[in-house]
Amino acid sequence: MIPTLPLRLRNRLAETILAALHDAAARRELAALSAPEAAARWLGADEARWAAPLAERARGACAALAGRPLHGSRAELAQALEDAAVLFDAGLHFEVHEVLEPHWATSGGDTREALQGLIQAAVGFQHLANGNVAGARSLLIDAGGRLHGRTLLGRDLEPFARAAGQAAARIAAGQTVSAPAFPR
Repeated sequence: MIPTLPLRLRNRLAETILAALHDAAARRELAALSAPEAAARWLGADEARWAAPLAERARGACAALAGRPLHGSRAELAQALEDAAVLFDAGLHFEVHEVLEPHWATSGGDTREALQGLIQAAVGFQHLANGNVAGARSLLIDAGGRLHGRTLLGRDLEPFARAAGQAAARIAAGQTVSAPAFPR
């Protein structure tokens, strides 16, 4: 899990990562940002201390996207779920939220509930990476409940629901938690 950056930097980098799903120039920009020296040039003078964490997130995104084909900028839900899986498994949980939210906003019924649960889990693990254990625990409990017994486009979400609940219990017990694999 990789902590997020301050709001302006977090959003700017997330936009670049999401663009890299379908834009070769954005992938090249991420590759360049993987070096702290290049990341420092991307930052304002008052943001220099964020060069190393920015480079770490960029490296994680580069590794996750390496070898993946570019796709259209308006991905269907199946493609968005695959993108979310790749980003989630790379510890880029904030970006998972950004990939899935447009689909959540336009869906209804069981699909909307499942997407909300996946988003809550991603945000919960991001809170954990950022040190907000209470927020992480709460969101993981909600995610587990929302995902329990559900499927989404043929993906069985029950094992992920159980893993979210187990992560919440480990947080409550003060134990080390690692994110499970995203449902595929």
